[in-house]
Amino acid sequence: MRVNVVSDVHGNAKDLATAGDGADALICLGDLVLFLDYADHSRGIFPDLFGVENADLIVELRTARRFDEARDLGRRLWAELGMDRESAIESAVRRQYAELFAAFPTPTYATYGNVDIPTLWPEYARPGTTVLDGERAEIGGLLFGFVGGGLRSPMRTPYEISDEEYAAKIEAVGEVDVLCSHIPPEVPELTYDTVARRFERGSRALLDAIRRTRPRYALFGHVHQPLVRRMRIGATECVNVGHFASTGRPWSLTW
Repeated sequence: MRVNVVSDVHGNAKDLATAGDGADALICLGDLVLFLDYADHSRGIFPDLFGVENADLIVELRTARRFDEARDLGRRLWAELGMDRESAIESAVRRQYAELFAAFPTPTYATYGNVDIPTLWPEYARPGTTVLDGERAEIGGLLFGFVGGGLRSPMRTPYEISDEEYAAKIEAVGEVDVLCSHIPPEVPELTYDTVARRFERGSRALLDAIRRTRPRYALFGHVHQPLVRRMRIGATECVNVGHFASTGRPWSLTW
């Protein structure tokens, strides 16, 4: 049995269409939407609306952790654009979702990332795509648990929830063979992004669950250029699979 696992697709529909090749199933751990590509500032919803120069500036501010200034810039740009922010973003996200969900093979098991908009997924998930969040699925005799979304942060991305709500989803999943989440457990080596030069938010509850329930694997993304891509926590192999947007290559699990 083989499953291919991807996370942080960020608009890469071309490679997503072949991500399940040779596997019995595809697992996607979220962040389908591309709002702003930190490696190529000409790609994404933000530069499409406001241009590359403004994308360069907002990346510079965020990288320097000047989040208040970045938000002020965003508010000014939206005011100058003269468009309703929510409608404009939703229209752009819908265009991306139409292409990305059409690229999913059958079967696909997917959960949300922090930049996704869960309320839109039912409109685009076709038969053969199973969406899970705080839920479990049996795949090839192994039990997989799925925990979507991210924790609240200065970035204020669309699907950020409280620590308590996130922990409740982990509790609902319970003991599984493979624990799948969008964000990593709260371990410095797994949460530090070497390019953005900052710690992303990981989950303490996720770390506690890994230590307590000892799944074979914990799979996650969110941190695109982590200090460490793979490490063991007790009996559990923790693997960051959040490199799909740039490499186009899934991570494979076989048994």
